[in-house]
Parts: sequence; structure tokens; C-alpha cells
Amino acid sequence: MAFPLPKLKFGNCAAAFLASGLQAFGMYNIHALSGVTEGGVFGVVLLLNHWLHLSPAVSSFFLNAACYALGWRTLGRTFIAYSLIASCGYSVTYGICEQFPPLWPQIASMPLLASVAGALFIGLGAGVCVRAGGATSGDDALSMSLAHLTGKPIERFYLVFDLTVLALSLSYIPVRRIGYSLLTVALSGQLIGLVQRAPKISGKNRKTSLKLQPKPGKERPEEL
Repeated sequence: MAFPLPKLKFGNCAAAFLASGLQAFGMYNIHALSGVTEGGVFGVVLLLNHWLHLSPAVSSFFLNAACYALGWRTLGRTFIAYSLIASCGYSVTYGICEQFPPLWPQIASMPLLASVAGALFIGLGAGVCVRAGGATSGDDALSMSLAHLTGKPIERFYLVFDLTVLALSLSYIPVRRIGYSLLTVALSGQLIGLVQRAPKISGKNRKTSLKLQPKPGKERPEEL
């Protein structure tokens, strides 16, 4: 029995690929150097590795698979297709970045700046990717699914998931380092929500709005 292929939009595919690449760029040049961690699946993987000595290769696979399975059941095959494109964009970009030294090695000694800059890259990248209909990680898929099921803003689920993971991470990560991570996840989560809900301006609507503008010197009559 043949399964119909999902109908994908070129613009969404390009957005998912490039936005996930933006996340990879920020992760390589900022997070990997500063030691400021994210919550989500990545934080759970580190937690399991520290306390249970589970290999990240194994735990990340099963955690992400479970989240993507929920996304597939909730959001359908199109979500999985866009997520696959996003994952490819992330991997390709990170692989390219690894061929070069970090652009800002001095940011390792400036955790506050790293927290804010990292949040910008992650928040904008993930926000555009989510808006395009895909997810680069399991926590993106989980948050998208829960937001779809409940109708609540997506940033709430990012924040709850990240705060829970970071609270558990206090069992082995110093409080000061967790503080910078809290700043990162709070900012990035809000950015994701803002980008996802930003109004969409189409070319047709733009032309219509321009057409309705009165010419200079000619005021439109007021309605009675």
C-alpha cells in the first residue's frame, strides 16, 4: 500500500533549512564555548549521562524519537518532512562550522553576553523553523505538539520543560552557571513565541494596502 507524499512548500523548506542552520551557527560559536547550556532534550541527555552513565548517543536517540513520534501523531507527515529538512540543515551547517575556528573565542569569558547572544540565535532560528512547520530537536516537537493540542502559547511549554530540566541539573551544575542558562532559555523561549505569532504579510495584502492609500493632497472623505 503506497502512502501519499506530503505536499511541501519551497519557501517553508528553505526557511526550515536556513533557520536550523542559524541555530547550529550559534550553538557552535557561542554555546559550545561559553558552557551556557540549554534545557530541553539536550539537558536531559547530559543529566542521564552524569547520573546513570547512559551514552548520549543512545539516550538522545530514544528521547528525540519519542518526541517526534508525538509530533507525527499530532501534526502529521508534513511536520516530519519539514523536521527532516531542518535536521539536515542543522547537521550540514554544524559540520561546515567545525571546519573553521570559532569566530568569537573571547565570548567564553563573558557568560552574560553569551547568554543573550546565544538566545538570539536559538530563539530566532527555532522560531522561524517552527513557523515553517518543522522542528530541529525533540523539545521543539514536544512543545509544538502540546501547543497544538491545548491551544496555549508555545513559549509556555518551552519554559516549563527547560525550567524543569535546569532545576534537575542543579544536582551537578553550579548555581551560577545555571543562572546564565535560565536567562538563555527565558529569552529564547519568548523569541520563539514572538516569531511564531508574527503576522504574515503576503504580497497580495501589501499591494492591496498600497492601493488603498490616498494620493498626496487628496484626503478620503470621512464616513458619516
